[in-house]
Amino acid sequence: MIPATAEKIEKEDLPGLSFPKDPVNLSAEHRHELDAKLERARTLGNTDHSKCRILFKDSTGLKYVETTVWSFDAGNIVVKYGHIIPLPRVLDVQMF
Repeated sequence: MIPATAEKIEKEDLPGLSFPKDPVNLSAEHRHELDAKLERARTLGNTDHSKCRILFKDSTGLKYVETTVWSFDAGNIVVKYGHIIPLPRVLDVQMF
């Protein structure tokens, strides 16, 4: 569930955001679940062009974006138009 305090942004605004280097604090179990959600989002994004909501923290606070995940690795999530969200700053991924 996306918190009511999270600001929705457009994927085109991602390049203008600033991300701290330190990761958000997640348990090992939550991080493992997040990786599984990202794998599903990538698969559905590449096969069905399905969108997801990505909840993350930039330097000013909690935000989310609705977009298609193209790929991800230990450092970054690549979304539509090649925009990048640093994976260590991601809190959750939700399919819709």
